[in-house]
Amino acid sequence: MLALALRTLRFRKGGFLGTFVALFFGSALVLACAGLMETGIRTAIPPERLAHADLQVVATHKFELARDEPSDDEDKNHTDTVLLTERVRLAPAVVDQVKAVPGVRSAQPDFSFPVAINGVPATGHGSASTAKTTAPGQVWLPAGSGERVTVFYRGKSREFTVAGVAEYPTFADSDVAELSGRSTVDSVSVVAEPGTDLEALADRLSPFGVVLTGDDRGLVEYPDAEEKGNGLIALAGVIGGLAITTAMFVVASTLGLSVRQRSRELALLRAIGTTPGQLRRMVLSEAMLVGVVATALGCVPGQWIGEALFDQLVAKGVVSEGVVFHQGWIPMIIAVGSGLLTALAAALTAARRAARTRPTEALAESSLETRWLSVPRAVLALLALGGGTALAIVTVTVMDGPVAASTAGPSVILWAIALALVSPGVTRALMALLHWPVRAITGVAGELGLLNARARTVRLAAAVTPIMLATGIATANIYMQTTQVAVTQQAYAATLRADAVVASTTGGLPTDLVDRLRATPGITAATAVTSTRIYITAPFHAGQDDDGFPTHGVSGDIAATTAVTPTAGSLDRLSGNAIAVPDSLGYRPGAKLTVRLGDGAETNVTVAATFTGVPGFETVLAPAALVLPHTTTALPQQILVRGDPAAVAAAVTSTPGAVVGDRESVTAAFQEGQNVGTWVNYTLVGMIMAYTVIAVVNTLVMATAARRREFALQRLTGSSRPQVLRMMTTEALLTTAVGLVLGTAVAAGTLVPFTLVVSDSPLPIGPAWIYLAIATTMTLLTLSATLIPTWRATSQPPITAATLPD
Repeated sequence: MLALALRTLRFRKGGFLGTFVALFFGSALVLACAGLMETGIRTAIPPERLAHADLQVVATHKFELARDEPSDDEDKNHTDTVLLTERVRLAPAVVDQVKAVPGVRSAQPDFSFPVAINGVPATGHGSASTAKTTAPGQVWLPAGSGERVTVFYRGKSREFTVAGVAEYPTFADSDVAELSGRSTVDSVSVVAEPGTDLEALADRLSPFGVVLTGDDRGLVEYPDAEEKGNGLIALAGVIGGLAITTAMFVVASTLGLSVRQRSRELALLRAIGTTPGQLRRMVLSEAMLVGVVATALGCVPGQWIGEALFDQLVAKGVVSEGVVFHQGWIPMIIAVGSGLLTALAAALTAARRAARTRPTEALAESSLETRWLSVPRAVLALLALGGGTALAIVTVTVMDGPVAASTAGPSVILWAIALALVSPGVTRALMALLHWPVRAITGVAGELGLLNARARTVRLAAAVTPIMLATGIATANIYMQTTQVAVTQQAYAATLRADAVVASTTGGLPTDLVDRLRATPGITAATAVTSTRIYITAPFHAGQDDDGFPTHGVSGDIAATTAVTPTAGSLDRLSGNAIAVPDSLGYRPGAKLTVRLGDGAETNVTVAATFTGVPGFETVLAPAALVLPHTTTALPQQILVRGDPAAVAAAVTSTPGAVVGDRESVTAAFQEGQNVGTWVNYTLVGMIMAYTVIAVVNTLVMATAARRREFALQRLTGSSRPQVLRMMTTEALLTTAVGLVLGTAVAAGTLVPFTLVVSDSPLPIGPAWIYLAIATTMTLLTLSATLIPTWRATSQPPITAATLPD
């Protein structure tokens, strides 16, 4: 049957080209997402500044979070490995201890700390880790920095002499303690004796901390890379799963249409004695021949797309700058394998009915296919419908705030699967509803188009499916993003009662600045705020994920500068180890808890008050004195101020690196930060949309071009070329209408539960023109992909076209 499949490919170029296009772009999209996932899993960061060291010793930056919930397979507690949110450092004594280990040639401490040089934020380092001989009061800087510079640090300033040119700002080790405000070290750079087994040396160094080797050494220079890498894995997994599911639909729809267009040919083969098994093998051979070539070639642009996306993610700060893009053989296997498996499954499904039908029935049905519903199809549709319904119920009854997207988002695929499986029946019902309006508006040509559409509902459903996918995915994801951004901005504005916000360009503000501001005339209240996270470990709180609970370390007039309304207890008692928690956590004043702070330190706290938080954006409040020593900078990040902004600006002029923003500028900065997440969502969903748009055009061109002989016969019986074009215009508009209705239903199944949770409304937040733009785009694409092939198919004399094969 392979030889027959090869001969068939020569004479069925149009149908097989459509399948090739669907598989080609599908494999490229899957490979791009798989490459991003591999990059996130590897998080390979070749060291730059510390490349001279063979090993890096760092403090443990993870801990095991024990859960009180029974695991799935055994009746006992289980643990999750949690990445700490604050940087953990080593004691200075560890450097000498590492030097004493056999096999260590040298061990040098590494320091990194935020500064501003002549007002420009930068990261400073100690000379020990850069091999630059530096005297106290000197600094090495990139070229063009001048002979003397002013360095702002921790709310102070100091003049330094430029010692020379270096790639990184480098200070004398004796100045590091003052500039960084600490004696602890970020890591210990280890150079091994020549010939030393590095694995054995790493084992000997393990009692002092985590030993990093190879590309993992770069984590010292880019400490946020691991956390961002985990985010990249989740992002690539979600988009990759969506890409594979979409590709399955598109390929199945395209290949199924290609086989249905050959129904007469397959019926004749059955009539002359071809067995069902031979027919199946022929269709499978054709699909695999096309699939192997298409998926292999699709890997070429897939590599470019993946790397281009990665570069954009780095530029937007979603991925750390030091991470190297990786796209090895595993992503290629995933891309090619998923494409071939999709083609195989689609070919088996498409060939199944043709192979099982009796020859006489096949010949009778070859011109008009009416049967479409089978038991497996109905079961799958019910399962998908049940899954979508279950996710909607969970979203409404269990989820709260933005996390509702984690269950609402995946439901778009389940709704799409359910409607795609029953789309021929839904299409037929919608055609019946549209019959009279279309007939009244379009006349005879429209009536003919309507009759064609009603008679071809099974084949029409192949064109409806990609329109439904494009409309449903785009509408659901875009409006989920606009709704979430709007709600987040509203929540931020609701919690911000300050007239001005003081921030710093040097990584933190002096701890005494809040008291100085509070004593300034014209200022009525001031609150120092630093953001971190805590983990409630005993008794374990099931509502926390691996990120714990957002926490604000505060000092000062909390009630005057933030939208916190106590419901029990008093915020005046927020000192020592007392904390305040939102009502949604379920605690009452007096509750005793054991928590881990941002750097992993464990302590006991008491709930002093509960308050009403913005649903979905609840934040724990803790005394600044409790959390600040366990944060990366150990300094407040912001100070919220009530009073005259001019008085605030005058009060901080003597604090180097301090900047003042009013309410509007702070809100605008917050919105700008939200725009990064919006860009990521739109870009990656745009990839899926581009693929589905290609599928729409591909499917419609295939379906229309195959009707050349039908158009010729119509013209021979009296129809003019303009009448054929008007008929096809009606069919295209009907196809678009059905696709938009189903796509809107898919989007509604996702959006309504989500918006009910986050905004207490069944309607999403966002401009109506987004939906109108999607609908208009789908309409123009459908008309173009239908009328252009129709125009070309009717360009020949009808008698010539009628004698050509389909």
